[in-house]
Amino acid sequence: QVQLVESGGGLVQAGGSLRLSCAASGRTFDLYRMGWFRQAPGKEREFVAAITWSSGRGYYADFVKGRFTISRDNAKNTVYLQGNSLKPEDTGVYYCAATRSAFSVYARAVGYDSWGQGTQVTVSS
Repeated sequence: QVQLVESGGGLVQAGGSLRLSCAASGRTFDLYRMGWFRQAPGKEREFVAAITWSSGRGYYADFVKGRFTISRDNAKNTVYLQGNSLKPEDTGVYYCAATRSAFSVYARAVGYDSWGQGTQVTVSS
């Protein structure tokens, strides 16, 4: 089992930046992919970005391309999500997720078997 702890959320003005972190512990030696999802009030959880642990290849939802960057530090077992040019619609709880399966679809929440508790991001207009 993998334990995930997110940090870095907070309140930011529109146009500003935030960096979220997700530290993984426990069974991390065979992680395949980690991802970020978000959930706004009254809405379903949606995919934001994902990264393949070994190669560092990133995947993004269309609505964050060019504004968000996902990266990882293998030595620290930590994945980061840098968000720039933030918009009020980026507001939500951001969740970190992890999977050991190479057959999972990166944008589908069901493909991840470990989740963090979430961190709130609020972007004011």
